Amino acid sequence: MTSVATLQPEPAPIVACTISRDVQNFDLLIDDMEHELGESWGDLSFDDAMVFLGQPDAASLEFVAIAVDSQDEEDLTRITEIIRTAKAQSIKVVLIADQVSPIALHQLLRLGADDFVPYPLPNGALHDAIERMRVPAPAAVTAAPEVVAEEGAAPKFKAKGDREGVVLPVHGLAGGAGASTFAVNLAWELATVTKTDGPRVCLLDFDFQYGSAATYLDLPRKEMVFEVLSDTANIDSDAFLQSMLTFNDKLHVFTAPADMLPLDIISPEDLGRLVDMAASNFDYVIIDMPKTIVGWTEAVLNRAHVYFALLELDLRSAQNVLRLVRALKAEGLPHEKLRYVLNRAPKFTDLSAKSRVKRMAESLDIGIEIQLPDGSVQVTQANDHGLPLAETAAKNPLRKEIQKLAKSLHDLNKGVEAGKA
Repeated sequence: MTSVATLQPEPAPIVACTISRDVQNFDLLIDDMEHELGESWGDLSFDDAMVFLGQPDAASLEFVAIAVDSQDEEDLTRITEIIRTAKAQSIKVVLIADQVSPIALHQLLRLGADDFVPYPLPNGALHDAIERMRVPAPAAVTAAPEVVAEEGAAPKFKAKGDREGVVLPVHGLAGGAGASTFAVNLAWELATVTKTDGPRVCLLDFDFQYGSAATYLDLPRKEMVFEVLSDTANIDSDAFLQSMLTFNDKLHVFTAPADMLPLDIISPEDLGRLVDMAASNFDYVIIDMPKTIVGWTEAVLNRAHVYFALLELDLRSAQNVLRLVRALKAEGLPHEKLRYVLNRAPKFTDLSAKSRVKRMAESLDIGIEIQLPDGSVQVTQANDHGLPLAETAAKNPLRKEIQKLAKSLHDLNKGVEAGKA
């Protein structure tokens, strides 16, 4: 009788670990980890994580996925220590957060988590996060400065705080109302309103999730934007300016972050500081707002000189106007600052549609002071090319109307300044 030794395959090396209070609370994370890594991952509790990260076996880890929910906010000290320990050993950290408060999330992200994914996990979100973390560090570091140097460097002037900028937020009251297009083109028209010695203009894209100002101006999204938003308390005017990019040496842009962030990642007080810093260094501050009303909307509204609200000639816009005005009145906020802008307004010869506009304004008890014509396909083409309408279709009717508005705003501001003098 002979015996044959059975060869056992070597276990796959562990390249990642989940760290949580109880991984069973994150069943979608388990499924995604198995799909991405097969058996090459492990699971650790918060207590076990600190022990394991101090052992030689931890050197083989590519990353750890730290999963937290609202119950873990009482244990932030231990979680932050885990993040610090992992980062000290050059282990990547992806944060999986389920209903964590903005303050707690802000604190964890400041410690240097390499990526953030909300829970429940969107399809492919963990895969995308892993791919981003696997990008070699040298390529990520050297590519950005080259792009910035070619596409748009930071503002060249120094922050002196010697301006009293006009704050002009733009808020779309319905999806596709054209708020971002209006904000980008209004900012450019103000920046070029005079041939020489033009005003200093900045565009702040505060739609942290779907902001498109960078796309419409063909600008890269700087990583420093996230640093500013996550550590506003330690940011001064000089650092704020360095986080901006310039378009054609005339318009200064604070783009939306590269990755999708919660809209309430920043407090009303901190966001108000950013607006104040911008207003003290620029003549005009155009703010592209998210469609969602958030905690810091009040901070922007209180600082706004005029708050542009874009709508269309349809029922959804009418209903949203009523909801917005009702909410502002209930909170005692200055709803009178709202200046309604009807986008894709009917042509002069369309008398039937013009009567509908009049009835809509009367039924909502508002004044539609600005009516913008439909710029048609040229608007989409300009946005896709990353250029303002003035650069691609100067005779477009929408561009001409925005140009008139920019000139009237600038003339009015000059008159106010002359009156103060």
